[in-house]
Amino acid sequence: MSSETPATGQRLGSYTLGPLLGQGGFAWVYAATRDDGKSFAIKVLKPRYAADPAFESRFRQEAAFAAGLEHPNIIHIEDVGAVEGFAYFAMDLYPTSLNARLAGDVQLPEPEAVDIAIGVAQALAFAHERNVIHRDIKPDNILLTAQGRPVLTDFGIARAVSGYVAATGFMMTIGTPAYISPEQAQGRTLDGRSDLYSLGITLYRMVTGEVPFRSNDWFELARMHVEDRPEPPRNRHPELSKRMERIVLRLLAKHPDDRHPSAAALVEDLADIAVRSHPTSDLPVPEGYLRDSKTVRSEDEEQKKAWWKVW
Repeated sequence: MSSETPATGQRLGSYTLGPLLGQGGFAWVYAATRDDGKSFAIKVLKPRYAADPAFESRFRQEAAFAAGLEHPNIIHIEDVGAVEGFAYFAMDLYPTSLNARLAGDVQLPEPEAVDIAIGVAQALAFAHERNVIHRDIKPDNILLTAQGRPVLTDFGIARAVSGYVAATGFMMTIGTPAYISPEQAQGRTLDGRSDLYSLGITLYRMVTGEVPFRSNDWFELARMHVEDRPEPPRNRHPELSKRMERIVLRLLAKHPDDRHPSAAALVEDLADIAVRSHPTSDLPVPEGYLRDSKTVRSEDEEQKKAWWKVW
């Protein structure tokens, strides 16, 4: 495997690399153009990990697996390959990310935060039903379409690292310190409720402009996730609804049993806020909606359920 950093203008298979968009601990992400002129983002494994045949193989294997997760709120992976000493996968290119949207400690309007959280929770519900845990939910891994629809990325990296650790016993950190769940911080077995905690941290940041726990010391930050209660978000953003505050604090419960039991349950909880906060004209009206008060109440409940399922 190559020990060099890919350069703008370099070709990887049928792709020509453009500018570097960002990087994480394991890979770089470049804009790229395919020979047919279509634009993509390409994630290229860093040499330190690409040089390990077991990790490189698992990286490509899990990227191929992630390509099979077809959902409107999960990124589409177009191609997986290894060429000229570089292991990579190409995925759809989006104009921005939630992290960029939140730059400068921005507080999102509650309806916008709810819509983004619903989309991410729907993606997680789909993945969790297939026994896939993301392990690194954070604003960097939530991309946004031009219309503001959230698209969750990086399933492949998390699964590759997790599988590599399990297979080799080699210690590698999975997750981002400011967003990890208490059980991640303690090295315990994870299920989908760990992702819900990380989404809770993300939602807290969306509505307050900052994460609940801050420290430059990784171990102190891990201790905070395990032991410290988060400050109620309404203390930082008094205009936030009490219903939203209850959802956020439930997601940030220290024990998984005290959080929402599933991502689908979280979607229902958030959709109830969305239905109440969106103008009536924004929602489709079912046939025969205005018949009598009993029917109206019944159909209103059905409309709530339908809204989040098709969002």
